[in-house]
Amino acid sequence: MKIKRLDTSLEENIYLLQEMQLKCFASDVVCDTTQGAWWIAYDADQPIGFGGVVPDLRWTDCGYLARCGVYKGYRGQGLQKRFIRVREIYARKMGWKWLITNTYHNHASANSLISSGFKLYEPSTHIWAKGTLHWRKKL
Repeated sequence: MKIKRLDTSLEENIYLLQEMQLKCFASDVVCDTTQGAWWIAYDADQPIGFGGVVPDLRWTDCGYLARCGVYKGYRGQGLQKRFIRVREIYARKMGWKWLITNTYHNHASANSLISSGFKLYEPSTHIWAKGTLHWRKKL
């Protein structure tokens, strides 16, 4: 399985990310993938997962780990941690000092973040749903 950076200036790649979100998160709203940097994991030539990172809107030295999804048949194989790693490398290249993200009732994602060095924190303002866990990592 390989992870490759996706050129999101190409419309077909935007559609691919939208389709993948719907496949991974059928009951959720599709997030904007035209900002930031996005990667796709492939098994041979078949896309099997995706992840993105965008500049945080509140802090200039911070990135936000945007949505990350892995198709059901490929979960449990460490892909989410690999997505965290490639996005962290990108964040360092961008000169960001922090990465933040959130999870909501997702133990697997929370465990991947913990094993990747993220810590829970309590933000001064809550912008996500009640019950959301907030995570950050100093780079």
